[in-house]
Amino acid sequence: MADKEIIIEESSASGQRNLRGILALSVTAVAITLSLFQLYTAGISPLAAIYQRSVHLVLIMILAFALYPPVKSAARDKIDIYLIIDGILILLALTIGAYIWIEFNAIVERQGDWITTDVVMGTIALFLVMEATRRVIGLFMSAIAIIFLLFTYFGPWMPDLLAHKGYSIERIVTTLYLTTEGIWGLPTGVAATFVFVFILFGSFLERTGGGDFFIDLAYALTGRMTGGPAKTAILASGFMGSVSGSAVANVVTTGSFTIPMMKKVGYKPHVAGAIEAAASTGGQIMPPIMGAGAFLMAEFTNTSYLYIVKIAIIPALLYYLSVLFFVHFEAKKEGFKPMLKADLPNVKKTLKNGLHFFIPVFILIYVLFNNYSPMMAGFVAVISTIIAAMLRRATRLSLKDIMNGLEAGARNAVMVSVACGCAGIIVGCVSLTGLGLKFSSLVVSLSAGSPFLAIILIGMASLVLGTGLPVTASYIVLVILAGPALMDLGLPIIVAHMIVFWYSQDANVTPPVSLAAFAGAGIAGASPMKTGFASWKIAKGLYIIPIVMAYRPLLGNGTTMEVIMTTFFTTIGLIAFTSAMERFLFKRLNIIETLLMAAAALALFWPNYALSGGGALVLALLAGRQWFYINSKKTIPA
Repeated sequence: MADKEIIIEESSASGQRNLRGILALSVTAVAITLSLFQLYTAGISPLAAIYQRSVHLVLIMILAFALYPPVKSAARDKIDIYLIIDGILILLALTIGAYIWIEFNAIVERQGDWITTDVVMGTIALFLVMEATRRVIGLFMSAIAIIFLLFTYFGPWMPDLLAHKGYSIERIVTTLYLTTEGIWGLPTGVAATFVFVFILFGSFLERTGGGDFFIDLAYALTGRMTGGPAKTAILASGFMGSVSGSAVANVVTTGSFTIPMMKKVGYKPHVAGAIEAAASTGGQIMPPIMGAGAFLMAEFTNTSYLYIVKIAIIPALLYYLSVLFFVHFEAKKEGFKPMLKADLPNVKKTLKNGLHFFIPVFILIYVLFNNYSPMMAGFVAVISTIIAAMLRRATRLSLKDIMNGLEAGARNAVMVSVACGCAGIIVGCVSLTGLGLKFSSLVVSLSAGSPFLAIILIGMASLVLGTGLPVTASYIVLVILAGPALMDLGLPIIVAHMIVFWYSQDANVTPPVSLAAFAGAGIAGASPMKTGFASWKIAKGLYIIPIVMAYRPLLGNGTTMEVIMTTFFTTIGLIAFTSAMERFLFKRLNIIETLLMAAAALALFWPNYALSGGGALVLALLAGRQWFYINSKKTIPA
């Protein structure tokens, strides 16, 4: 074991160290310890909130400092001054965690009467969290946290609209470090409980071959269709996303197969990468797992996670439908041919070899529907995945495989956990200063009381935040600032949160920092920016469907007939919208047809069933006209 070498995959996005020898063993030990701790507290013996969160975040910061060097010029494969400095930071992380664990009772007893050590430890903790965030995610989010800290201190000197009484350094630091209103707050709590075990579930599902099974199944089901590899990407990303909840991981997993196949049948490299990125982004809104934001939503709204899963199904399917039709019209327009049957997996053989991978998914759904906590559901899913893998010789895990799965799960959790820790600083500052109420008043004022204008403003804010924040952080910031505005305008709390949650997803496909698109571009060998803009176009369902949520009972908040009619009109509205965007239905659309198709889409989305019926009629007439010409072999004027 002394010669064991762990090589961390290096990418332009992460720039991780290639640790070797005892250093690699140490990182592996920390990662496995973290995963075992999370499993133990999820399914066997839970801990008090501040203990759970502090242990989790401290171990995450140790991994962050060990794996991510502070500057690009730092050595990746040998000991240098930066690694020595990071060793000091790791000791400091352990110190601020130990202070909480050892002094907790004394801290509770002296609430409000803080000592100098409290402030010093708190200052170190805030620095460590922001530095870990800077390394793992980038400067943007750490800079936002610093801006909020400055805003909290300099309140009296702010413009009248934002002014507040201001708070001392002692009050700011102790609130953010010694209570559950800051770095140990709700965002970290969600990362330290629900999110981690589901990341671990995805890690084991992939390691047992479950990821390959879902991809092969998607190929077998869609390969013979026009644009088959692209439709495979959508279906495979839906399968994988529903159990992983990570867009970038989804792109890397499914895209390594689907993107080369899309290029092979004729898709341009940047389009192939964009399709995979847009499809993978949908994984974070697809039940049963969704992304980390869904667990946060359950906590923020005091709603059961099961309820959120139920109401999220129809909108998620509609999103995938919109991506599917973008792909279909593109394939038809470019004249792509279906794949040959000989090049595709056999459906029966694929199911026979991988049917047991449905067992942990079904168990997960069963446990959720029986009102167990998401933590317990995740714990059961991990254990059932390992057991299910033992049913076939080809998928059985050795002890080494299990250890590698535990390590991979911890490493995969670093990004979301440091983001949640840093988001806790932002949430704490907003809570102290009352900024959320001020921002909500501003949105209500600028929107003149119109929910539509308020949603547009929030969508624009999400675009800005999406250029530098990951999805979970973008959702947290948006929902604490803008969520109350939507509720003030009359939207139910769950609808308001779902709208913000959906808009936060565009962080994956919003240039200039669209991480999912960049991952797709890397596999496709395409321009990252071209891929980013193409994926942003294909993912337009992220912007349209939330507006429908605001005005129609798409989330099940209406009668059965209203939900059915809303789903129907939204479905054909998305077909009309993608047809107008691609200027294609059964044949290419001319200018007049394109304008009529766009008008039909608008009418179908409009919150008036009579007008929607008119839009459906226009769509039917356009479809009938094109179908007639195709079947009578006549040419439609260009």
